[in-house]
Amino acid sequence: MSNPLSQLGLAMRAGKVVSGDEIVLKAIRSKEAKLVIVAGNSSLNTQKKFRDKCGTYKVPLLIGFDREHLGASVGKPERVVLALTDQGFANLLRKTVSNTSEVEYIE
Repeated sequence: MSNPLSQLGLAMRAGKVVSGDEIVLKAIRSKEAKLVIVAGNSSLNTQKKFRDKCGTYKVPLLIGFDREHLGASVGKPERVVLALTDQGFANLLRKTVSNTSEVEYIE
């Protein structure tokens, strides 16, 4: 089974990942975000903000991993929130994490 975080690295190299609160919120509002990932060790406020926003705009949300691993997977320092802007990568990641217990997936 492939590692979902290595898939994030591939998506990043393909230019299909955006990160950072405001940029991800903008991607959700413009319907560019196909899947949003929030670090499991982010604040409850951050998790709630993205849970609400993704719910409103019907964007799948994944809460899990930690900010250090999310950052490392895309070759950056810690990252709290990422969005995939490509449906193919989003589907691939969703398949991979569907069998991972450390991740909460919200459709």
